[in-house]
Amino acid sequence: MRFLLRPGWLALIAVVIGFAVAAFTLLAPWQFGREAQRDAQQRAIDAASATAPVPLAEMVPPGEPVTREDEWRQVTVTGTFVPEGEGLVRLRVVDGQPAVEVLTPFRTDDGRLVTVNRGSVAAASGATVPDYAPPPAGPVTLTARLRLDETDPQGRAAIETDGHRQIYASDSRALATATGLPLEPGFLQLADGQPGVLRPLDVAPTAGGDAPFTNFSYALQWLTFGVIALFALGYFVRLELLQRRGTDRRGQRAALRRALAGEDEPGKH
Repeated sequence: MRFLLRPGWLALIAVVIGFAVAAFTLLAPWQFGREAQRDAQQRAIDAASATAPVPLAEMVPPGEPVTREDEWRQVTVTGTFVPEGEGLVRLRVVDGQPAVEVLTPFRTDDGRLVTVNRGSVAAASGATVPDYAPPPAGPVTLTARLRLDETDPQGRAAIETDGHRQIYASDSRALATATGLPLEPGFLQLADGQPGVLRPLDVAPTAGGDAPFTNFSYALQWLTFGVIALFALGYFVRLELLQRRGTDRRGQRAALRRALAGEDEPGKH
């Protein structure tokens, strides 16, 4: 077994063991965790869908942010849209096509400023701003779902394109920074058929894959890959041992034949 101490074998063993450890302790648990998050979100959506909408002030008092326990709950709110504070969430993809989401501030009857996600609009490309309908003027009553703010991992600042304010996440905080409006944390996801709605966002988990058990399947794949890697290492070690033993035995048989025939060993005279 001393051949395992050779640099090539040591490198192979380190790579295989490192991959297996990563698969068992990092990659598979990460996918299991994403599946658990998706399942929790789906349960929250199902519970919220089975609960009648309540006034926004009853679910989220003024000055309070949307919490994870509140997310997906249905609320009603009356007020007017503030189109001058509107912003677009750029670089979205809907059904495989470029799109933008439209965020429009909404002033409630009790003076609160909240962000309403009116849905998406298809775009010719990620660099263009499509035409879309403005929000209705005057007082309206909306039914929407409470959502937590998204976060742009890169923290990019808002930009102006063709006279439109654009940000990189559906985030009331980013819109507040870009407009100077005192928008409350979180946003309202406008339901289908509501005043000002465009193409409503899907009511579906945002964590995990596109379908149930997708991440669970990925986790099992990582576990399988880790087992295969260890099995392959053992198989290659066994092949090397068999090859070396075969070589040794052939050498011993050859030496025995030379001895029986009275021949000198190679290199001896």
